[in-house]
Amino acid sequence: MSSGTMILMILAMAVTTYILRSIPFVFIRRKIKSRYLKSFFFYVPYAVLSAMTFPYILYSTGNFLAAAIGTAVGLIAALFRRSLLMVAVLSCIAVLIVNYIPVIF
Repeated sequence: MSSGTMILMILAMAVTTYILRSIPFVFIRRKIKSRYLKSFFFYVPYAVLSAMTFPYILYSTGNFLAAAIGTAVGLIAALFRRSLLMVAVLSCIAVLIVNYIPVIF
């Protein structure tokens, strides 16, 4: 991925997050009491950023299987409440193992 593409992705994610966070302040003057709207405005930025990022995770290594295994390891580590650094390190190690030991996979 080129640096120009990465900068555009970061800008798109920043604009998306900013717009979704600012909509309630711009258009709604009174306090939001609906639980549904509160949860919608809270979770939508995370969902949008995930949807924009996830496809690039699977094609980041050039080896789809390695990326899928790294993602699975990261998800499992996150489910066991490991720190963000530990999740990233374990995912990278899993990708390295799959890429450098092609006999097994």
